Amino acid sequence: MIDSDILAKLNNKRIGVLYGGLSSEREISIKSGTAVLNALKKLKLNVCGIDVNRDVAEKIKKEKIDIAYIALHGQMGEDGTIQGMLEILGVPYTGCGVFSSAASMDKDISKRIFRCAGILTPEWKTLKKFEAVPEIKKYPVVVKPVSQGSTIGVVIVEKVSQFVDALNEVFKYGDEILIEQFIKGKEITVGVLNGKALPVIEIVPKGKFYDFKSKYQKGGSQHIIPAGISEKSYKTAQDISEKVYKIFKCRAICRVDMIVSEDDRVWVLENNTIPGMTETSLVPDEGRTVGYSFETLVLKILESAL
Repeated sequence: MIDSDILAKLNNKRIGVLYGGLSSEREISIKSGTAVLNALKKLKLNVCGIDVNRDVAEKIKKEKIDIAYIALHGQMGEDGTIQGMLEILGVPYTGCGVFSSAASMDKDISKRIFRCAGILTPEWKTLKKFEAVPEIKKYPVVVKPVSQGSTIGVVIVEKVSQFVDALNEVFKYGDEILIEQFIKGKEITVGVLNGKALPVIEIVPKGKFYDFKSKYQKGGSQHIIPAGISEKSYKTAQDISEKVYKIFKCRAICRVDMIVSEDDRVWVLENNTIPGMTETSLVPDEGRTVGYSFETLVLKILESAL
């Protein structure tokens, strides 16, 4: 149900939806931004779209927006940089702030915070370009860029003969990579809206794992709500997600990706501070399960900027 009080507060505000951007997730950001833009138009709010590039500050000033709705994904959008710029410009914005955005985007930093907070996360090593390649004693392992989203550049390495080729492939997406223990189990995710966990989704990809194609291609994966895991793991996943939201100082929304291993333990992989808002995205699916239309969900996230 649409909150008329929030709408009333927004009636005299000009809202700019920031989408596109300069990252490898530009295409998905345009889809998220377009969906959000259409939702706000449906609510009859004063809204405009701003395709983010290096002159974004000038565009924001030209449009004279009062609030920025951030629908950007990846670097220079989800990593604290656009948030910092908006802070300097004095423009209120949706979602997480500079610290939570930057810390969540860096998978090495995220995992260090998980570990300090007593949250179970797979073992890992980092590797920078031109450093000596570490010896891997047990396969498979997951190799991924330290600062990318949407599973871009992620490779599962099943044997030693594939390892060097995997490193070369992943280094195309950044100068530092993460080599992570592979956990066999069910892939799950939990959105957290204003500090409260949404239903747990089990993700069943058509491919080997939940990669970029599985995420954004229609029919690329199946979303099972509620997840087919034990009652104990279900509650643990929701509790952990709320804990991540709190310790990363998130605001409005985040989505925590996890694996439930065969021994029923819940392992945290990463925290997403700007979850996708496309027609195949996870958080809108979770929202619908508890009675939130897409427009209601967008409005609840927008409220965080007031």
